[in-house]
Amino acid sequence: MNIAPIYRREMKSYFSTPIAYVFIVIFLLLAGVFAFYVGGFFPRGQADLETFFAWHPWLYLFLAPALGMRLWAEERKTGTFELLLTLPVSMGDVVMGKFMAAWTMIGISLALTFPMWVTVNILGDPDNGVILLSYIGSFLMAGAYLAVSACISAATRNQVIAFVIAVSLCFAFLLLGFPLILDFFRPWMPESVVAVLGTLGFLQHFQSIIRGVLDLRDVLYFTTFIALWLYAGAWVVDHRRS
Repeated sequence: MNIAPIYRREMKSYFSTPIAYVFIVIFLLLAGVFAFYVGGFFPRGQADLETFFAWHPWLYLFLAPALGMRLWAEERKTGTFELLLTLPVSMGDVVMGKFMAAWTMIGISLALTFPMWVTVNILGDPDNGVILLSYIGSFLMAGAYLAVSACISAATRNQVIAFVIAVSLCFAFLLLGFPLILDFFRPWMPESVVAVLGTLGFLQHFQSIIRGVLDLRDVLYFTTFIALWLYAGAWVVDHRRS
């Protein structure tokens, strides 16, 4: 595999423009607002980061598609799509390199929230194992959002359209498992299929992790989800190139 050149190219493009800095600032600002003002971090009086991580699914719902919508749509807009595909790398390398760079951006933003972890340790005696698992779960879930966004970006030239469709799909996967969504499928799908759909929602797998339960099924769910959407994105790009 020859992912490194694509990865470096993408990371350089993020930090040579205001994109990286704007994304990090907005992420940190919104994460703090949700934790302190909406989640009531201090009024709760508990030494944990539950209120901090509880809002991450909704934070990524908009920020991950905002980052992912440009991955391929921007290449077509600037006319570098064909040039990119002439490089001596495979389609899988290109898809993985672009995805890993965007995922790294989210990882950097998430890592910069470490003062929250330090603060909660100063104020009390939290379960740091649970907090570490929550960070890992948050990062995996962000990758799932981003993989969907990257696939949709590959299917359209317009970044706004890519953003809207990606947010809609991510919102559906976020709430999949809730009665409101499952009731839509029950009239015309077998109950066994509906039961399977009920296990595919982001929220329930993430909530399991932030409660401190490291279930291999949750990790496999996110990694498999990411792999499937990246494969779909590679197929779309290859089809459009053909």
